[in-house]
Amino acid sequence: MNQLMIEAKGIRKQFGDLHVLKNIDLNIRAQEITSIVGASGAGKTTLLQILGTLDKPDAGELIIGGKNIGGLKGRNLSNFRNSNIGFIFQFHRLLPEFSAVENVLMPAWVAGKDDQITKDRAAGLLRDLGLGDRLSHRPAQLSGGEQQRVAAARSLMNSPAVVLADEPTGNLDSGNADSLFDLFLELRDREGQTFVVVTHNESLAARGDRTVIMTDGVISP
Repeated sequence: MNQLMIEAKGIRKQFGDLHVLKNIDLNIRAQEITSIVGASGAGKTTLLQILGTLDKPDAGELIIGGKNIGGLKGRNLSNFRNSNIGFIFQFHRLLPEFSAVENVLMPAWVAGKDDQITKDRAAGLLRDLGLGDRLSHRPAQLSGGEQQRVAAARSLMNSPAVVLADEPTGNLDSGNADSLFDLFLELRDREGQTFVVVTHNESLAARGDRTVIMTDGVISP
């Protein structure tokens, strides 16, 4: 049985008087794809942001890869995030003035990694995603599906243990959505990565290893 990659215990979050997350307990096993589904406003994105250390809970404990995140602050937290967690968002957030390969390189540049080695890896990731002839193209020269594949490559640049995806297929047609999820399955098997995917697409969610349903800030039994 796979070991736990993420342990969230008693996670609570509120904004003003609105209780968005209400005592969430969630375990994510390594090398699995966990899909989180639920209606808009259920708290899915807020939970994903906390799991990704982009936001802090008001209460509760978060452990990633055996590391208690509560003790990390400032640069230590940023370095941990950049090294261990990859992100794919609904809106690809590519930098328009940079080429595809330069966008993929961003996490490595932040980490101060060797330039030539990382350039080779970035190009290799794009080739693996069928974008070998698009390395020097800027985002405006790419289709929506190609842009999302560049974003997926960027999330993998530092070989993170965990990839968190927030509605990654929301702006894709059904063919590109299926292809992106095919990539998640391939990477789980080939690279041993763990994926947490927030999605409204229940048919895609069902292709993962497990589906978690959120309702009004709690996980349904």
